Amino acid sequence: MEEKTKQKDSRENILYLAWIAAVLSMFGSLYFSEIRDFVPCTLCWYQRILMYPFVIILGIAVIRKDYKISFYTMILSGIGACVSIYHYSIQKLASIFETSSACGPVACTGEYINWLGFITIPFMALIGFIIIFTCSIIIWKKTKEMNQ
Repeated sequence: MEEKTKQKDSRENILYLAWIAAVLSMFGSLYFSEIRDFVPCTLCWYQRILMYPFVIILGIAVIRKDYKISFYTMILSGIGACVSIYHYSIQKLASIFETSSACGPVACTGEYINWLGFITIPFMALIGFIIIFTCSIIIWKKTKEMNQ
């Protein structure tokens, strides 16, 4: 019985970690657009559309201790990660950069920041999506194990 309590506690902490990643991602993107005045490109908007609801969804899940939400957050964060990977690729890979089409008034290939030569805004979004995806998979697997 104590093993199940430990797993429940770890799922709660992991769910909380996913929510923190979502909150930091949201405030990070708002910092870059509202304080630093970086205009988001179209792909940045898609990433925001996928990231921002996690703050509410995961926040409610943390309060209600709803671990079943992990299946849905796993899928949405996987989609968000794919958008981030594509966006990062058109920034960093010359072959994709040259063949990509214009995506709006602000070029998706532009890099407002380039810390350490590889950390860009889409890269940071990707890290947020990966953290949420990983947490969701762990919670989903632990929940399946507990229900068996």
